[in-house]
Amino acid sequence: MNKKGFTLIELLVVIAIIGLLSTLAVVALGSARVKARDSKRLSDLKQLQTAFELYYTDQNAYPAGSGVTLGSGDYACLNATGFAATGCATPYMGQVPKDPKDFTYVYTLASSTYSVAAELEGTVNGLTGVISLSPAGIK
Repeated sequence: MNKKGFTLIELLVVIAIIGLLSTLAVVALGSARVKARDSKRLSDLKQLQTAFELYYTDQNAYPAGSGVTLGSGDYACLNATGFAATGCATPYMGQVPKDPKDFTYVYTLASSTYSVAAELEGTVNGLTGVISLSPAGIK
């Protein structure tokens, strides 16, 4: 008899290869997601820096607030009067960014300077762990 088809061993080998490849893909996607979130955090901090400097140019001071979580509550947008919950008219930033995961951006005003603390999940351009934005840049 001449039967056509696959043997059980051949099917098991193919299934094992597919399982191995899918495992590798899931692991690679996990690290790509971490890098994407960290890149978004750095982008958010640069946008905040630009908005704060524009605000400082017009108002001769940085927005009021200390130890506050940006992107939520009364700190959701930035206009000429400072941070607001909603409805920013003539905004410097129509929507203050929130962290893409479970971390927060914490804004602190200290006399004539500010800082925004954020946390990275990995390493980006030599930056790792808790980072800080100030008028001098990101450290």
